Amino acid sequence: MSSRKKLGLGLGAAALVVGAGIGVSGIASAATTPTPTPSASASADAGTDGHNRGHKGGRHGHEGGVRASELAAKLGVDEAKVTDALKAFREANKPSARPAEGTKPDRAAMEAALAKSLAESLGIDEAKVTAALEELRNEAQSERAAALKTRLDKAVADGKLTQAEADAVTKAVEQGVIGGGGR
Repeated sequence: MSSRKKLGLGLGAAALVVGAGIGVSGIASAATTPTPTPSASASADAGTDGHNRGHKGGRHGHEGGVRASELAAKLGVDEAKVTDALKAFREANKPSARPAEGTKPDRAAMEAALAKSLAESLGIDEAKVTAALEELRNEAQSERAAALKTRLDKAVADGKLTQAEADAVTKAVEQGVIGGGGR
């Protein structure tokens, strides 16, 4: 088999692995997932740990938004207050229509608005809320990167990918060429 065919097959396999990983990885900030937002009834279905068990949960069972229990722990506030503040923010910022295809909301603006809203609702300094949200996002990104590495290592061990192909996928994700773990 020619090296071009091997490279093509390897890249195709890598794309499949990453495609599977994309379904598992979502950004951990509610500000990055303004559409669709959960309805009040969907939010009521969230587990007691603040994780939404809705359709976007993938294999890990959370919807990709801010996890109230983790944010409450970082801020040193009651989880119910954080849950209520997050619900209020989501409801107040629910988009009236889907964004135009190919456009993304301004992530920085949404995160700033979320931090400001939470700070006001919880009576906490906005800088402290911003820092906690950033920590949670970084932790989630690290978790996704570790999960991707585990899947790629398994694919290499199973003979589905070469180590060079797995390294190429990792680099592409880190550089933002393809999704699956980066910002």
